Amino acid sequence: MKENITIKEDTTARQYATQMEAAKKGILTKELEAVAEKESMTPEELMPLVAAGKVVICANKNHKCIDPQGVGSMLKTKINVNLGVSRDCKDYDIEMKKVMAAVDMGAHAIMDLSSHGDTIPFRRKLTSECPAMIGTVPVYDSVIHYQRDLDTLTARDFLDVVRLHAEDGVDFVTLHCGITRKTIEQIKNHKRKMNIVSRGGSLVFAWMCMTGNENPFYEYYDEILDICREYDVTISLGDACRPGCLADASDVCQIEELVRLGELTKRAWAKDVQVMVEGPGHMSMDQIAANMKIQQTICGGAPFYVLGPLVTDIAPGYDHITSAIGGAIAAASGAAFLCYVTPAEHLALPNVDDVKQGIIASKIAAHAADIAKGVRGAREIDDRMADARRELDWDAQWACAIDPETAKKIREDRKPEHEDTCSMCGKFCAVRSMNKALAGEYIDIL
Repeated sequence: MKENITIKEDTTARQYATQMEAAKKGILTKELEAVAEKESMTPEELMPLVAAGKVVICANKNHKCIDPQGVGSMLKTKINVNLGVSRDCKDYDIEMKKVMAAVDMGAHAIMDLSSHGDTIPFRRKLTSECPAMIGTVPVYDSVIHYQRDLDTLTARDFLDVVRLHAEDGVDFVTLHCGITRKTIEQIKNHKRKMNIVSRGGSLVFAWMCMTGNENPFYEYYDEILDICREYDVTISLGDACRPGCLADASDVCQIEELVRLGELTKRAWAKDVQVMVEGPGHMSMDQIAANMKIQQTICGGAPFYVLGPLVTDIAPGYDHITSAIGGAIAAASGAAFLCYVTPAEHLALPNVDDVKQGIIASKIAAHAADIAKGVRGAREIDDRMADARRELDWDAQWACAIDPETAKKIREDRKPEHEDTCSMCGKFCAVRSMNKALAGEYIDIL
């Protein structure tokens, strides 16, 4: 996509509130320039996409160490990693080690989902030291921040926590704005198998049930937009009614909430606030592509951030695989952002190895989708790997591998007798035989 636009250089006196407003005004921000280079695009190609809301650059003005990334279906698919402490696992130092390991492994975003202790120092440490996009779910933190029961919190309490996270430099916030008082009756009458499985969505639902009030994130949405505009925080519109099992996929609760999220997307764009829309959790493979297309239509092409989707319900301990299958289909069909899932999903807080397994699975899914979508430059590294394999150049293969450490370890553990083979084929290796045959050399097998 390329338009004839006049680009103005960004100046030291910031002349815009958000990346979206800058793009609409034709102002080239340093963040947009950096993203364009990473995506092998020109600023002239990227800027109209940001202006239209089809690409977001999540970069809070208070997150000074950020390495900017673009999120959009026509860009490389990005990976988010969920971390944070809980009452049963309270060590923030361990979580910070996971954060930096995740960034080293290629995670583009870290969501702090902490639900215990003093969350402020950890959140501020993230935005002062971590170059990845930082996301949070303010409704979780509201109970922790005030140390009060859910039903005693007011709408103002929730909004003040949104502002606190914005001030702390958080780049995107998940807000469950799409469920309303109407959803209460819908959930009661529809008889879902799993009801609401979104943690934030369930808290909002419970608060509405206990207080009799409307969802504050919906009722005071305009005030939230003003906060997000002030700090350039991207809203990730949470899908409280995402399916938590195959039986609930694409039901009336999910689709009606999506329609409301489409309306909220347009209201945000009117104030130059960037938006992502969160998508389904559990869904059979045959429904995924259709869901991506419906979202693109209803939400005007806003980037879709999917939580999986997990394509079967029966693989605890292996849900990083069920998620990668669904994520690859989703991203190839238009999703822009994959939330990783680890082997510990549904079971426990992930440890460092779980985090690695989740990231690698998501990276494979994202890369496979980028190749299928024809994302610029996506297949180049696969072609380099093919060359390295043909030449039996092991060092070059490690350089191309998503996880070179594991690949090298497997080869070292089962080292072959001859260096130009592996212990699977030995001298029966097809690549070795073909190289020798085409070079006119003698092919020794025995």
